[in-house]
Amino acid sequence: MADNKIPYKIYLTEDEMPTSWYNLRADMKNKPAPLLNPGTLQPLKAEELAPIFCEELVAQELDETTPYIEIPAEIRDFYKMYRPSPLVRAYCLEEKLQTPAKIYYKFEGNNTSGSHKLNSAIAQAYYAKKQGLKGVTTETGAGQWGTALSMACSYFGLDCKVFMVKVSYEQKPFRREVMRTYGASVVPSPSETTEVGRKILAEHPGTTGSLGCAISEAVEVAVKNPGYRYVLGSVLNQVLLHQSVIGLETKIALDKYGIKPDMIIGCAGGGSNLGGLIAPFMGEKLRGEADYRIIAVEPASCPSFTRGTFAYDFCDTGMICPLAKMYTLGSSFIPSPNHAGGLRFHGMSTTLSQLYHDGFMEATSVEQTSVFEAAETFARVEGILPAPESSHAIRVAIDEALKCKETGEEKTIVFGLTGTGYFDLVAYQKYNDGEMSDQIPTDEDIAASVAKLPKVE
Repeated sequence: MADNKIPYKIYLTEDEMPTSWYNLRADMKNKPAPLLNPGTLQPLKAEELAPIFCEELVAQELDETTPYIEIPAEIRDFYKMYRPSPLVRAYCLEEKLQTPAKIYYKFEGNNTSGSHKLNSAIAQAYYAKKQGLKGVTTETGAGQWGTALSMACSYFGLDCKVFMVKVSYEQKPFRREVMRTYGASVVPSPSETTEVGRKILAEHPGTTGSLGCAISEAVEVAVKNPGYRYVLGSVLNQVLLHQSVIGLETKIALDKYGIKPDMIIGCAGGGSNLGGLIAPFMGEKLRGEADYRIIAVEPASCPSFTRGTFAYDFCDTGMICPLAKMYTLGSSFIPSPNHAGGLRFHGMSTTLSQLYHDGFMEATSVEQTSVFEAAETFARVEGILPAPESSHAIRVAIDEALKCKETGEEKTIVFGLTGTGYFDLVAYQKYNDGEMSDQIPTDEDIAASVAKLPKVE
């Protein structure tokens, strides 16, 4: 069954691990549009971001010329607890599908947080500690980011305040308890504990929340409490920078065996996993050194790329954060309470949005029931229960492999398996019991939200 030349799992040694993050923006001719001050509509300066983010993270956020940024030794040492992560050849899935395609996945679930989110959480906690802060605030959707950040803050002795999207808070109580075990406080969002939370609840009684709501609350608490800063698990340039360790390791492992992928597939919510996975490959594409087909996969219930508008918008529902030019469904858009909580953000990374707008990558959306069908197929043959978010990439990887079966093409497919789904069993129960549905926003729903976009020339 196996190709004797390629092992099931390709591991790197510690000496082969990346020592620097890769800043994809350095190779982009069309840089992402700058963040704007919502009051003046002028590009934000470092001093304006300093009350919200850690100083070093502000520098990383605004740096679009330095291609490689050294990973501090303390972070590299922490990475060694669970990195390098394996690049796995999905031989069993290939056999199940009877496809000539070669399928690889980068598995990021080998840590207690269960996902790739720890790659950036430990970096952001490190810089907060280095700055002498007391603690940080954040939002979390499905809970992977909140879990990862609570672990990182525990490691550095920082206080951690998490606003968890209400529907996920209720659907995923065990992930919530992991956060609390690591010392974090967890509040369902929107809540009565903040001014913006009370305002959202007044305007949307009974809402199940969204990442945009939770961001608003976390930012409010950060700016009102001395010694605290806000940290974000996706979307921002600094997060994509930290997550580039995924793609760098993937490329080193592939190069080790002379493998060149034809396509690279990742799930897309805010963009952290996708941006990290594709970073070095997109860099080659931008520099004209190689070409790859890069596919972003998003939920049909929250289709920022495929049905959104490329425009300046607020990153949060409360409209207190900076404006970002991105593919967006509108900051007032509240997605249906689907089970891929980590993909329920109304917008997309400015970096990925610019790349998509310029034609360097493509995007597709998939429905929830189809995603869980792919997840169960994968689990039964590959022995890993994937997170609902990751399963979006699995769905499209399977679809592309089946196309190869029809055409006889031996394409090489690489996708990101962002994490495990062992805290998502309510979702699997709904699917297995036939109670899962596909809730897709109408054109009218999206148009109503997009109509509220801020007017920026």
